[in-house]
Amino acid sequence: MFERSDEKLIAKAIKGNKTAWMELLKRYESQIYNYALRMVGDRDDALDLLQDIFVAVFRNLSSFRGESKFKTWLFRIAHYRCIEYYRRKKPWQALDDEPEQVADEKDSCPQSELMQSQQAESLIRSLQILPVNQRLVVEMKFFQQFTFDEIATQLGVSSNTVKSRLYSALDKLKVELELDYV
Repeated sequence: MFERSDEKLIAKAIKGNKTAWMELLKRYESQIYNYALRMVGDRDDALDLLQDIFVAVFRNLSSFRGESKFKTWLFRIAHYRCIEYYRRKKPWQALDDEPEQVADEKDSCPQSELMQSQQAESLIRSLQILPVNQRLVVEMKFFQQFTFDEIATQLGVSSNTVKSRLYSALDKLKVELELDYV
């Protein structure tokens, strides 16, 4: 089926076309939710961030100039909203609180689902030990498949800084994940 480009959807959404806005929202909803979940480690907070991010996108959609891909612009807003989340976060709230596990309604192999769920939870917990600037780079590189240059542009740093943060984060994650499986 023919898929409309982001630019066409944006132009229609700016003119008030609700269907175009909903299509744009649906196109990126799961990516933004998963990004927020990996950044904050809590499903409820990730849902709150998802809503906050899309409200900000809706309010600022007319200011999108098309100088970068829409996805890049969207994730930059998501990045700033996650940073704001950490600034607002209460000091007494532990960073390593385990997210509540939600049962899937799939009827596949329970043992396999349990293992995948545990691995995903372990990865989310491990990401929480990283400083925010390293976590962002890992998220953007591996989960959103941005290039080093795209990440550098979004974060306002050099490509070498992005690479340094990534490799430092990977070293920390390797140690943390090895401890989980010992």
